[in-house]
Amino acid sequence: MYAFSRSVNSMHSEDIKVLMKLSSGKSLISFAGGMPNNDLFPIHEMDEIYNGLTDDLKKLCFQYGPTTGYPPLIASLEKFLNNKGLPAATNKILVTTGSLQAISIITQEFVNEGDVILTENPCFVGAISIFETYGAEMVSIPIDKNGIDIERLKETLAKLDKKPKFLYVTPTFHNPAGINYTEERKRKLMEVLSGTGIVLIEDDAYGDLYFDGKDSKWIRPMKSYKNYDVDIIYTGSFSKILGPGFRLGYMLASPEIHEKAESIKQALDACTSNFMQILANEFLSKGYLEPYLTFLRNEYKERKQMMQDSLTAHMPSEIQWNEPRGGFYIWLKLPLTMKSSDVFNACLKKGVVFVTGRTFDPHNVKDDRIRLSFSNMPKDDIDPGVRILAEAIRQYL
Repeated sequence: MYAFSRSVNSMHSEDIKVLMKLSSGKSLISFAGGMPNNDLFPIHEMDEIYNGLTDDLKKLCFQYGPTTGYPPLIASLEKFLNNKGLPAATNKILVTTGSLQAISIITQEFVNEGDVILTENPCFVGAISIFETYGAEMVSIPIDKNGIDIERLKETLAKLDKKPKFLYVTPTFHNPAGINYTEERKRKLMEVLSGTGIVLIEDDAYGDLYFDGKDSKWIRPMKSYKNYDVDIIYTGSFSKILGPGFRLGYMLASPEIHEKAESIKQALDACTSNFMQILANEFLSKGYLEPYLTFLRNEYKERKQMMQDSLTAHMPSEIQWNEPRGGFYIWLKLPLTMKSSDVFNACLKKGVVFVTGRTFDPHNVKDDRIRLSFSNMPKDDIDPGVRILAEAIRQYL
């Protein structure tokens, strides 16, 4: 027998393993994969970028780099984040191996086993797995179509014996719920946290993938807000735009938080791949990003509309959902008498998979939801897959 640590016993880590297998099943119609479609990657642009590098830069691609990140990429990111209204001049950027590593570093920085943290419910499963691994006591707050439930948050804070170390939220094109926090809800959240000393982690993996250009005006990160006494750590990612294989993310935090995070990063992997950072920097600095984002927004908007139309045509009236304005996901609500795990088993027999609601519950219980991703699958699979899902749901009504 092996004497494994308690940290390997994350229920949600097992869910992620299953999810990754289902996402890549060749013979399945998969609504499970929260990832870009392979045919959308900018391979020609990357060929051009790499072939245009000097020999010295190519050599640098293969070398170690600074733990904080490749300096030209940090400069490009500062400009990119400044354009979002973020305080890049007074905060510091740490480039990470995917934004999931940023969340892991923040958790390691603040959480001792048994410490309380707050999450949304539902919550990004990757973050849940990290919180479990570090032995945090998760207390979850429900969300609605406008964001986190402020009254429930107030009630929870009043009842807790320990002050939570942080609150983790994904306010823009939420994974899995697909919602956006309204401006009013974000400001109320800041008011509740102001002066409490509770750190706010603002995870923004999908914020650039809006479907309507008008929405870009109100998609403002909370870290860009002023006049609130709340310490916010902002995390972002290249995974949903350039591609997950780049394994590039970043965090923007105060100098004090950044200093400790850098030490943790050094112990974890010394530095993020110089190869990928150099390619990403060239992509940003040479002006490739905005045209590519325009292409992605149009592509995902089309896919979303195909799924929306198919759901409208085929789903029983008892099934509810909110149409997303960006991101990758549609979040179905089932009748309380129905379990998404039962529907999953029925669909699997017919070659269709999705992610069950229980996966995104920090407590691994609530199972009346279904996450459908429209980003990764072939377009021709969307309608046949939805038809099979609708038939399976009718079996349990």
